[in-house]
Amino acid sequence: MSVKPEARTIRVTIRGRVQGVGYRFWTRIQAERCGIAGHVRNLPDGAVEAVFSGSDSALASLVEACRKGPPGARVDDLVIVEHASRPKPGFSILSE
Repeated sequence: MSVKPEARTIRVTIRGRVQGVGYRFWTRIQAERCGIAGHVRNLPDGAVEAVFSGSDSALASLVEACRKGPPGARVDDLVIVEHASRPKPGFSILSE
């Protein structure tokens, strides 16, 4: 029987041209492909905030993808901090 790697949870804030370009929907697709739980939402200041929970390797892949974003996006800054609580299973887009 294999042991699942311990999940880690991070909060990622993405700044740049990330609203109005499909960034949240793109993030949900990428997260589901990586097996990541969490959520993504627009912030009032124009940034996008996401909470990701998964293995270190899955998180690294998703964060690297978020540095580029979907077509039409321009990521100027990406800040990652550890997040204390784990999200529910699945990945959702939260309303503003």
